[in-house]
Amino acid sequence: MKPLIVNVVELLRWPGTTKDIAVSIDAADFDFGDARIDDVPIAVAVHLESLSNGVSASGTAAVQWTGGCRRCLRSVTQHMVVEVSELYQQHPDDPDAYLIENDQINLLPMMRENILLAIPIGPLCSEECRGFCPDCGQDLSEASCACEKSDSDPRWSVLDQLKGALGDSAQ
Repeated sequence: MKPLIVNVVELLRWPGTTKDIAVSIDAADFDFGDARIDDVPIAVAVHLESLSNGVSASGTAAVQWTGGCRRCLRSVTQHMVVEVSELYQQHPDDPDAYLIENDQINLLPMMRENILLAIPIGPLCSEECRGFCPDCGQDLSEASCACEKSDSDPRWSVLDQLKGALGDSAQ
């Protein structure tokens, strides 16, 4: 049996009925296809509540991920808790609702999507990370470099000349 498939027959009979699920699932069962997610169990806690038009699923997933800092390329490993809140319906009238099939809901795709969307695309090892010097490549978090800092980027010099020419003609 696949993890996170829940029989909701009882929930569908009476609106207001609730069910709580708390499990730990191997990351491999999610089939993330993303090397950033560490292969450690993911703790999932979901509260299901029957509504007149479906089943509301809200809860959390605790996951650990690893990535490279976008400024200094150091390895970053973080533990995060992803909050989820979704709707399941037998006959979806909401385009974002998940389908209830054969009186069962599969929470796995919903959790998988929310986890993947929550992982930062460009993580930082810290907000104070200064990254590398664009000229010499020195890691500025470790030491300063001896490069001369210029206020203007030479790639913008043509625009600076144009700005100067427009400024002269405007007088």
